[in-house]
Amino acid sequence: MSGFFITLDGIDGAGKSTHLAFMQTWLEEHGVDAMFTREPGGTPLGENLRGLLLDPAYQPCADTETLLMFAARAQHLHEVIRPALADNRWVVSDRFTDATFAYQCGGRGIAAEKIALLENWVQDDLRPDMTIILDVPLEVSLARIEKSRDKDRFEQEPADFFTRVRAAYLQRAAEHPQRYAVVRSDRELEAVKHDIAAILSGCLNTWRTRSGA
Repeated sequence: MSGFFITLDGIDGAGKSTHLAFMQTWLEEHGVDAMFTREPGGTPLGENLRGLLLDPAYQPCADTETLLMFAARAQHLHEVIRPALADNRWVVSDRFTDATFAYQCGGRGIAAEKIALLENWVQDDLRPDMTIILDVPLEVSLARIEKSRDKDRFEQEPADFFTRVRAAYLQRAAEHPQRYAVVRSDRELEAVKHDIAAILSGCLNTWRTRSGA
């Protein structure tokens, strides 16, 4: 696959929506053909599963929640991500498997080995080229969630849940620094944009070298 795969992740309230818009503008200005998508979702089937997963009216057990995440991901990869990468396009996904390790492993307590098994089954050897994790202190995350729209099922979780989720993200980034970039997103907006632009610039250089452009 000759495209480039970037994922943006982090706990709720980290500012992904704001910075995804900036990433889209930056890539367009640098002539990059990028497709933006999200998880869970990205396909008609995935969006229906997203509705079930986020709806507070449903309370799936942790196993069901994890399996539904990977069911949506399998369709997303088959229908959207792999074809775009094969067509030499960039793909930027709002969340991917790191979110499952953070929320279902860190937050819910599902064994990492089980999630890794599903990861290998559904993705084979496909992993993001770069994962940007937006990180904010827990109190900032919770304050932003309180000010947001009606809270979905995950946003209604207690503070200790998000403490575990954040710790899981940071642990993964520390263990694999070559694939992760952690950006503190509780700073001035321009400072965060500056850091993200630097990461994207590095990705662009890597892709050009790899593709011989």
